[in-house]
Amino acid sequence: MLSTPSADLAPLLAAIAGRIGAQHVLTDPSDMAPYLREERGLYQGRTPAVLRPGTSEEVAFIVGACAGAGVPVVPQGGNTGLVGGQMPFGEVLVSLARLDRIRNVDPVDMTMTVEAGCILDKVHEAAEAAGCLFPLHIASQGSCRIGGNLSSNAGGTAVLRYGNARELVLGLEVVLADGRVWNGLKRLRKNNAGYDLKQLFLGTEGTLGIITAAVLKLFPRPVQRTTAFLAVPDPQAALDLLKRLRGEAGDALTTFELMAAFGVETVLKHMPGVVRPFRDTHDWYVLAEFSTPTRAFDLAALMEESLGAAMEAGEVTDAVIAASETQAANMWRLREDMSEAQKHEGGSIKHDVSVPVSRVPEFLGRALPACMAALPGLRPCPFGHVGDGNIHFNLSQPVGMEKAAFIGMWETFNRIVHDIVVDMDGSIAAEHGIGVLKREELAHYADPVGLDLMHRLKAALDPAGALNPGKVIAS
Repeated sequence: MLSTPSADLAPLLAAIAGRIGAQHVLTDPSDMAPYLREERGLYQGRTPAVLRPGTSEEVAFIVGACAGAGVPVVPQGGNTGLVGGQMPFGEVLVSLARLDRIRNVDPVDMTMTVEAGCILDKVHEAAEAAGCLFPLHIASQGSCRIGGNLSSNAGGTAVLRYGNARELVLGLEVVLADGRVWNGLKRLRKNNAGYDLKQLFLGTEGTLGIITAAVLKLFPRPVQRTTAFLAVPDPQAALDLLKRLRGEAGDALTTFELMAAFGVETVLKHMPGVVRPFRDTHDWYVLAEFSTPTRAFDLAALMEESLGAAMEAGEVTDAVIAASETQAANMWRLREDMSEAQKHEGGSIKHDVSVPVSRVPEFLGRALPACMAALPGLRPCPFGHVGDGNIHFNLSQPVGMEKAAFIGMWETFNRIVHDIVVDMDGSIAAEHGIGVLKREELAHYADPVGLDLMHRLKAALDPAGALNPGKVIAS
């Protein structure tokens, strides 16, 4: 890592310091270190400088100045990404953390205009203060920032009801590769005036432009919420249960999460304060939640009636419906603490994949035995948003195996898992993005015409390859 900027970067950094303030141009290794550590420890970033603009205009100045000097930039939000998309490897890092203002909340339009550096939890709080709901919920919401959520098209636990991040956006403000600013911050529900340009920047990980602000959709705040933790015989029974609950509750079915026994037991073993939901251990579990903004019917009664019928049909073998917010929070911890708990079991090879919802049991039935045959003693930890077909197919190392040796098998398991996913018309990247981690996998599996279109878009919007180079597609 460079401890001081190179001589040829000094004039550029001096000009930027003159615009954004010298205190926001970081070059000392200790000051830059928090921006260069990736959560999983898979990548160590390096940069000559971390730049911390405070406005969209300052972001535009930085990008324009860097473009003029031929210096590439990497944008970063909360540094919670899981595929290395936020890591610089010699480029200048532009942190958007200071762009953290909520510009407008309109409970009539049901919109909120926020800057890219707003922490997701703060977005939730502002929506709630206006009597509304912003429904994007992910495990890192206390530290991730909305710009990164939109740039990676984050999913989360409420996709079943509200959709991915790209479906929660009405408008964007974006700094382009040459430093120009596209102002697409419209609050319109209907707008067919030309191409839907915002879709070029949602889910493209800062490779086509840097999102600096967004108009988000708000929804009525739920006034009833009922949470249940369920034991199910197998993934097929879980799918049958999903069909039942969706048919009986409709849009009130907000969450439907599937978890294998190993993951639940790992949370109970390593995370203090989490309470075992059942006396007995079961092979598979479901976390289901109903929520509604109306009191026109009794949601808890609907949940009880639906689960009663599911138990009679053999789709559920045991059930607990939360009797309090504390009990519901415990159920959620069994799901949300799973990735953190898994760290205590040694190395973990992780796959964020999706298949058609109807084929989730088939995917698990193929992928689990294939991986276990490749490495005896492997401890699979599949879990995820089965209601939208997204499974986090994580694999924990065998007991006693060296972590480095296990992590060295990542490519082997990629081929096993991803071959099955692609054969089932699925996706190798459901909600975490491509970044660096899956760039070669995308090149291996993508439709050639689609990959060519990606390269053409990149060349059209960023001809110098200056925005987040080497991410998503090879430069």
